[in-house]
Amino acid sequence: MDAKLVTQHRSHVWAGKRGMHKPRSSPPILAVLARPADNLTLVKETPSLLTDNWFDRIAINHLSQSVQATTGLRNSKSGYESLVEAAAMVSRNFDPIQQCELVIEALNKAFPSPILSLIRTLMPQSKFTREYFAAFTTLFFAWLVGPCKVIESEINGRREKNVVHIKKCRFLEESNCVGMCLNLCKNPSQKFIKDSLGMPVNMVPSKYSGILVFKSNQTYTLLN
Repeated sequence: MDAKLVTQHRSHVWAGKRGMHKPRSSPPILAVLARPADNLTLVKETPSLLTDNWFDRIAINHLSQSVQATTGLRNSKSGYESLVEAAAMVSRNFDPIQQCELVIEALNKAFPSPILSLIRTLMPQSKFTREYFAAFTTLFFAWLVGPCKVIESEINGRREKNVVHIKKCRFLEESNCVGMCLNLCKNPSQKFIKDSLGMPVNMVPSKYSGILVFKSNQTYTLLN
């Protein structure tokens, strides 16, 4: 409710032949409660409806089970809801540093290290590798972050298709929590990808969307 200020005017009161009584003293300003003009209620956006195929369901369940096995915190939900609940339980029971460490441990369980080491050896950092990882992300990780596409950036005057534009991040939308986005996705994912694949990456969330940049050690500029 808003408090509106209203000016109160004095009025004279007559009492027959005896003349006029002095007006009773009253404050010149009154505070009146009134309904606010704008609706300030925060309403959570309706989650996007995504249809997961058989590969998506296997990947979602595998990552959810890896998180649950790492933390020892189990839930009975299924599908993407199970993954979000597993992440929420980590958020509720551990501090931010522990959350990051546990997610990295879960990712190491989910993705075989020999395969990651082989990829790192065969695909050292280069323009081709950055563009390959960007395209790979849009094809094989849409189940995790939602629909996305590759866009260009500029590195030292040269264009590269090394940026993934996430139209509406599925994890951020489902969790509806910035803290979970940072501590359970952005920070551990950046460290995991850099350490396991040797590829520096920068995730930039914004509201419900975001970008993911596979970058070199040089500066870059996003292009329209």
